[in-house]
Amino acid sequence: MNAPLPVHAPASAAPSTAPSIRTAEAGDVPAILAIYAHHVQFGRASFEEQVPTLAEMERRFADVGRQGLPYLVAQRDGVVLGYAYASAYRTRSGYRFTIEDSIYIDHRHAGAGLGRALLQELLVRCERGPWRQMVAVVASTASGEGAGSIALHEKMGFRVIGRLEAVGFKHGQWIDTLLMQRPLGAGNVGLPGAG
Repeated sequence: MNAPLPVHAPASAAPSTAPSIRTAEAGDVPAILAIYAHHVQFGRASFEEQVPTLAEMERRFADVGRQGLPYLVAQRDGVVLGYAYASAYRTRSGYRFTIEDSIYIDHRHAGAGLGRALLQELLVRCERGPWRQMVAVVASTASGEGAGSIALHEKMGFRVIGRLEAVGFKHGQWIDTLLMQRPLGAGNVGLPGAG
């Protein structure tokens, strides 16, 4: 599941320095897995129900890199607090100019603006590439899970284009997915590679 930003109270401790956004490195994968594991085990933003192994997360990380797509981390004082990456929206060649975003924040630091900083930089980097559309697939529940991610994406220029109702089931609850979309660069004006 992609683009999750669960609604939690912000971290209570004041940060000692502002977070920085940088390109993720292979050495970040254990921290990335730790953040993701919490969302798999306790949240509904990811439809995955078993925490992947470190080897599997390393494979996924490498796959994003092989596709030339950005993978970012937010860190403060050397600690990874969240991550974001772009991936292929679909694998068939006709979808090659459309990508999907994923954002995960350490649950102890949700609400501190990390998701916005990560998504903003992800969009900047994706607009430098050949891609023309970005899709966000946001888990949405009747209890309000997903509201933070929806609001973030709307602030960053995404618009709701549809809802798939009750397509997921996790932790005893049916989950909708809200589809959101934003053009990158020229979007669908002109042909890819032109201008």
